[in-house]
Amino acid sequence: MSASTLLRRLLPAAMAASVLLAAPAVRAEEALPHEHWSFSGIFGGLDLAAAQRGFQVYNEVCSSCHSMNLLHYRDLAGIGLTAQQIKDIAASKTVPGPLDDNGDETTRPGTPADVFKAPYKNSKAAGAAFGGAAPPDQSVLLNAREGGADYIYGILTGYVDPPAGFKVPDGLYYNEYMPGHLIHMPQPLHDDQVTYADGTKATVAQMAHDVTTFLYWTSNPEAVTRKRMGVRVVLFLVLMAGLTYTVKRQIWSDVEH
Repeated sequence: MSASTLLRRLLPAAMAASVLLAAPAVRAEEALPHEHWSFSGIFGGLDLAAAQRGFQVYNEVCSSCHSMNLLHYRDLAGIGLTAQQIKDIAASKTVPGPLDDNGDETTRPGTPADVFKAPYKNSKAAGAAFGGAAPPDQSVLLNAREGGADYIYGILTGYVDPPAGFKVPDGLYYNEYMPGHLIHMPQPLHDDQVTYADGTKATVAQMAHDVTTFLYWTSNPEAVTRKRMGVRVVLFLVLMAGLTYTVKRQIWSDVEH
């Protein structure tokens, strides 16, 4: 059998196998909910109200388990909080202070220059509190997950009763959007878990949307600025192209005629 004949016979089988292998990934992507995000697309911007509500959800709910080690309280100016609001938020935290004269640890109120207070001293302590699986730091979590914002939103809203016959081991929970459908994290969000200052109803879906918006900002703090700069550059280039063409027509008009 020639090599070309063998290739013709094997090619259909190889193509069929590739389709079968790719199918689960396609179905998994289609299974994610597709929310409307203010930051989507080239002209997308950050919904500051949603990001501020999302910080409240993180601060009151998520921060009890998840650290945010790459952010300082002063960074919250990026979601529109005032200097006084930031100062008050930081001061509400108790952070490690300098050693006293006896070499013992002390504590002090936080300042805007402090890193977000972590719920545990280190990753080993966090892992020990959760059976060896330390909750991930959320600073750039959204960028680290395939599916991005839709994945985070899906996980937060995906806690449902398992289908009949599906066995959920002790210490795990069923989540329809988690690969394998089993997750170590118990359902973190419940209706009316926080009270929004702007009167927004704190449903699970709303809180998930808001905290995902906040996590987009923590993962991409310069994204909105970059998008705006990109749009300005494109508009500038279009304007310059138009001016250049107009000048060219004027200069060469006599020659062309």
